[in-house]
Formats: sequence, C-alpha cells, structure tokens
Amino acid sequence: MTMADSVADSVADSSTELRASRQAVALGFLGGYVDTLGFVALFGLFTAHVTGNFVLIGSELARPSGNSVLIKFLAFGAFVAAVAFTRLYILSLERRGKAPLRSVFSLQLILLIGFMLAGLAAVPLTTSDAPLALLAGAIGAAAMGVQNAAAKLLLSHLTPTTVMTGNVTQLVIDLVDIVRGGADASVHRRCAKFLWPILAFGAGAIGGAFAYIYVGFYGLLPAIALLAWLAWGARPQPA
Repeated sequence: MTMADSVADSVADSSTELRASRQAVALGFLGGYVDTLGFVALFGLFTAHVTGNFVLIGSELARPSGNSVLIKFLAFGAFVAAVAFTRLYILSLERRGKAPLRSVFSLQLILLIGFMLAGLAAVPLTTSDAPLALLAGAIGAAAMGVQNAAAKLLLSHLTPTTVMTGNVTQLVIDLVDIVRGGADASVHRRCAKFLWPILAFGAGAIGGAFAYIYVGFYGLLPAIALLAWLAWGARPQPA
C-alpha cells in the first residue's frame, strides 16, 4: 500500500466516523424530541419507550386515575408491528441488493408526517380514547418502532438513541475510571461517543415539550426536517 493509499483510507475512516457521530447525535435528539412531545400531547404516552408504557399501564391498572390505558396498549401493538415490518422490509431490500438505510429513514419519515397529521386532526384532545387520538398514538409509536429496529439492525455501531438508561450507566462507569486514572484511550473515546447522544436526547426532550406547548403538533416539523436530512445523507455513496 502506498502512502497516498494510506492517507486516502485515513480520510475515509475519519469521514465515516464523523458521519456516524452526526447520525447518533441527530437520532438521539429525534428520540428525545418525539418521545417527549408525544408524552405531553397524548396523555402520558411514550412513543419510543416501551418500558415506560409498561410501567404506566401497570400503575393505572393497580390504581385507576380515570385515564384510559387503551392508547398505550394500541401503541405497544403498533410499535411491535413496526419493528416486525422493518425487519422484513430490510431483508427484502437486501435480497434485491439495495442499501436499506435511506429507505428505512424514509419509512420513518412518512410515519412521522402521519403522526403530525393525525395529531392535528385529533385536536382538541380531550380524552385519550378518542379515535383520532388513538390513531395518532399508534402512528407515532410505529414511527419510533422503525427507529428502534433500525438501531438494532442497521446502526448497531452507534450509541442507542431512544432509551438512555444504558448509555448513562456506561458513561458514569467510564467517567469514574477516567477520574481514578484507570482509563485508556479507548475509554476516553467511548465516553465521548456516549456523551453527545445523551446530551442531544436531553435537549430534544426539552425542545419537544416546549414545542408542543407553543405550537401543538406543528412542533413535529423540526423532527420531520431532521429526519429528512438523515434520509438524504444516507443515500448510497459513489464507489
């Protein structure tokens, strides 16, 4: 291998790493933004966080507060169906020799637009078991089900972008090792890898809450624009 080849490979590796970092931060922001906007809008529904819905379903069944759990059950079903469909969709694309990431981002984009339109049609939201509220919750959960499936199937090299518990745990462990002087370069790199998506998720959560308070379901427009940018950036690269 010539020096020119080595330099070209190094540049390519840096470009790939930068692209992955941008995807992780953008998807982290998207995960926090959509999940929180849906939670504020749809009576405590987590569109991206199945664990949270399980907790709320159990809480409501044990100590009823008057809020229907139907929207959470339907959202769970939609989430599962979206994950299953995404798996089959990716397999179909791969069999045809097509790079799947852009198509999967586009699928999530369509569902996220549908979430916004269903939410706008559901206004004013007075009860969680109104038909259009149920539809909005199901579509929102499906959109985030696609993101969760893509994270496992296509973006496993990235930091998880929809649930931060494991990320925060790993970050704290790494920070402790850095402070005590027991960390090598790989720990420092992993620390940075986990830090930025966590911060992006937190910023997205705050942004999503305020966006809904001020502009309702139109607050999903920034998330839609961000996802469109991700889909455009995931286009196949020239050889």
